[in-house]
Amino acid sequence: MAPQRNAGAGAEAELPDYAGHYRLESCLGSGGMGVVHLARSTSGMKLAVKVIHAEFARDREFRGRFRQEIAAARRVSGAFTASVVDADPEADRPWMATLFIPGPTLSDHVKRNGPMTPEQLRRLMAGLAEALRDIHRVGVVHRDLKPSNVLLAEDGPKVIDFGISRPKDSELRTETGKLIGTPPFMAPEQFRRPREVGPAADIFALGSVMVHAATGQGPFDSDSPYVVAYQVVHDEPDLTGVPENLGPLIQRCLAKEPDGRPTPDELMRELRSVAASYDTQAFIPTQRTGEDARRSGEDPQSSGEGPLRTGDGPLRTGEESGPARPRPADGPEAPRSGRFRGRRTAWAAAALALVLGGVFTTVRLLGDGDPAPAGSATRNTPAAFSPWEAESVSATASTPQCSYGAGKVLCAQSGVVFALDASDGRLLWRHTAPGTWAGPPVVAGGLVQPGLGLSRSLQALDPGTGKPRWQRDVPPYSGLAMAGDSLLFTGTDGTVTGVDAASGEQRWSHRVPGHRTPYFVSYPGDPLAYAVSRSENGGTTQVTAVDPESGAVRWAERLDGALNPVGTADGSVFLTSVGTVYEDAREVVRYTPGTGASRRVPLPVAIQQAHGTVRGNVVYLLGNGGSLVAVDMAAGEQRWSLETGVSRGSTPVADDRHVYFTAPDGRLVAVDADGDGLAGQTSPRLGRSADQVAAGLPEPLVVGDRVYSAAPDGTVFAVDTRRPADW
Repeated sequence: MAPQRNAGAGAEAELPDYAGHYRLESCLGSGGMGVVHLARSTSGMKLAVKVIHAEFARDREFRGRFRQEIAAARRVSGAFTASVVDADPEADRPWMATLFIPGPTLSDHVKRNGPMTPEQLRRLMAGLAEALRDIHRVGVVHRDLKPSNVLLAEDGPKVIDFGISRPKDSELRTETGKLIGTPPFMAPEQFRRPREVGPAADIFALGSVMVHAATGQGPFDSDSPYVVAYQVVHDEPDLTGVPENLGPLIQRCLAKEPDGRPTPDELMRELRSVAASYDTQAFIPTQRTGEDARRSGEDPQSSGEGPLRTGDGPLRTGEESGPARPRPADGPEAPRSGRFRGRRTAWAAAALALVLGGVFTTVRLLGDGDPAPAGSATRNTPAAFSPWEAESVSATASTPQCSYGAGKVLCAQSGVVFALDASDGRLLWRHTAPGTWAGPPVVAGGLVQPGLGLSRSLQALDPGTGKPRWQRDVPPYSGLAMAGDSLLFTGTDGTVTGVDAASGEQRWSHRVPGHRTPYFVSYPGDPLAYAVSRSENGGTTQVTAVDPESGAVRWAERLDGALNPVGTADGSVFLTSVGTVYEDAREVVRYTPGTGASRRVPLPVAIQQAHGTVRGNVVYLLGNGGSLVAVDMAAGEQRWSLETGVSRGSTPVADDRHVYFTAPDGRLVAVDADGDGLAGQTSPRLGRSADQVAAGLPEPLVVGDRVYSAAPDGTVFAVDTRRPADW
């Protein structure tokens, strides 16, 4: 059972003046997770401080990723990275401060000055090899090495951004993975076997980075990340323009199999033999132009390519664009090594099936689709319902956030809230509203509650017409949740205010004991709202159940471990117990407040940043690396485990037959609830923004024998749950 989560966050325009004791002076750049500021310590030392976006500060997954980044960066010495000076991942706006290192990123340098000279390339490659040796020695795998994560300092390149790194010696290395980053700089195993990503993946990325530095482009090139993913796995790299004396070494770095790649030590030995004139002098970037200096002022990093660039943003290929590849002076462009580009159109379809089609069964690249599961022929779709697809309502293609209420499919998209007929997808009404919505509209108090966009004006809409029934302005807040017939605002000071969803009138306002800044979740069919807060060391978690109508605390309990709620059923609350750094689910916990009884079921293998749902006594968890498991809390054991091959899928939902979730390319995937494997999936719906993957995906809506879903191309569609093989 999926939660009704907080629907908003404070305005990002209200940037903080301080992060801890450090005054933030100016903005250096912004990434997917946060904003990087130039700051100074009390003694005057320059720092680069990354502050998490307000809208993500309440999200446990983002907090977990940030804790992971801090832990990994602290394990690595400061010789080849930006040293961590201070951090507070538990602050209302989590932050991390590192030493400020003047110098552009490699991406910025190539964009401004073009490809590097052979001498610069050798020094860069040696510096990166030394950095990876240092990183790997302390047991960290970076997993997101790319030009924008390489800072060119006067004393050599610095590797930054450890947002998705992991310990190489962790048992999770072979069991979890995450598909996130820039595809041309990802190793084949990050697509094929994300759980087997080790230090060799960073060597592959180093090879791709070197091709970019030498030519202005990556070794694999396409407008679609899915085509690039196929090329990374199957095609030979394009090394046109790479100096001849470095080409063979870079080719070895780009070997398809990890065992075929050199180690950092081998790279440094090879580089010494590449040229007898190998120079160990400091790498000094090419002088920037006067216009560049004026634009950045006294600090080169103010160009927005600061030392704490975040690496958690959308999957994209265009970020590292640069000058065109040079043609040899004595003739036409040399043929691209081993790449048969005439097959691009066919391979695009194949790549979609291979990279994001899952690994439940044998992949059929260009065939007729997935075979029907045994016995599915007896499941007949009633004539009363036909699958439908509704086109995007917003002019800006984005994934709609949808819920089911008042007999309609209610959705929010960029700048608009709208209702669709649940039987045929007809547009019933639309209401123009500013902003991008952080969650779907829901029906509470008999009205449609869209949540908050960019403004602080809250409206409730008539479910039949979409016209506003009431409107109220709200003060600065940290979170908004909807529970029962109430809206719950968490103020920046931690005060919670309950508002009647039917009238917009305030019901109550006070703090919740045991929670500094409570964020609430609620679940369909459960009248209570739940606030969950961890202790500073993550050793215990305070769970408080609040009556949303009165604000009264119905029960409160402090449980062992760092816990995340996943659902409620039959009077019990279900949670996952996670690591305090990497947010990997290690146990499933059932707590029954009526008796005070709790049960913990260990997972055989931890699940990375798991999203969960509850069906009876079974908890289904989908990890960011694609692991899907079913845990029977009554039997006290994990029933089954599947590798879906879908990275960063949505929160799953379940009925008696299937478990459903959406993939980043817009597919709706159904898995047999008994663990037999893939039951069916829809076609990808990528839309115009095919080079981007959303950070969060809407979960499917299961209503009787229908399941509703939304896709990145802006479409909303419905299919029959009883025959997923026909999707």
